[in-house]
Amino acid sequence: MAHRTLPSLHRELVACRDCRRLVEWREKVARDKVARFRGCEYWGRPVPGFGDARARILVVGLAPGAHGANRTGRIFTGDRSGDFLYAALHRAGLASQPTSVARDDGLALDDTYIVCALRCAPPGNAPLPDEIARCARYLDAEVALLRRVRVVLALGAIAWRAWLDHVIRLGVAVPRPLPAFAHGARVELGGRPLLGSYHVSQQNTQTGKLTPAMFDAVLAAAKSAANA
Repeated sequence: MAHRTLPSLHRELVACRDCRRLVEWREKVARDKVARFRGCEYWGRPVPGFGDARARILVVGLAPGAHGANRTGRIFTGDRSGDFLYAALHRAGLASQPTSVARDDGLALDDTYIVCALRCAPPGNAPLPDEIARCARYLDAEVALLRRVRVVLALGAIAWRAWLDHVIRLGVAVPRPLPAFAHGARVELGGRPLLGSYHVSQQNTQTGKLTPAMFDAVLAAAKSAANA
């Protein structure tokens, strides 16, 4: 899957129908909707990455939210996870505004690009291993076009493992046993640091497992690593 531009890759990605379970689920959610979004037209397709193509900071998430990115068509847009993430990116000087509600809301990222391990909303927010493996080619292809990335921030254990698998596919030497995910974890992989943070899910942020101060500290570490 060799692409010369991100738009070319994204056109292929949004047409993907490789995982039957995911296709059926994302389209069911888009068709049935929820009451608060009854009047909205859902995206209901795979969601490409978003951000600054010259970014030095790459953020890797889990998957689109069923009524967030699966509705709006932009990653971490239109749900509580995105509210938390983009507010933090704005505080860090990496986003033009603290909110992300729609693809055409004017939001722009600076020095930051966001992708997900899985590009379709999974049932129960729980992807299957074979689905992540099947989707990995899009992660590989997108990262290959982000030539200035110097540091990677994984949101949660699944994103952490997806990045480890990515660098293994590239032939990068990875410690064995594989480095374990933890909030605040850091490991050097091929001269590029991988940082870990709890996912910005509503479950984590509303229970206090992940606070704004905790996430601000991780973003500060990412900025420091990008500048090193």
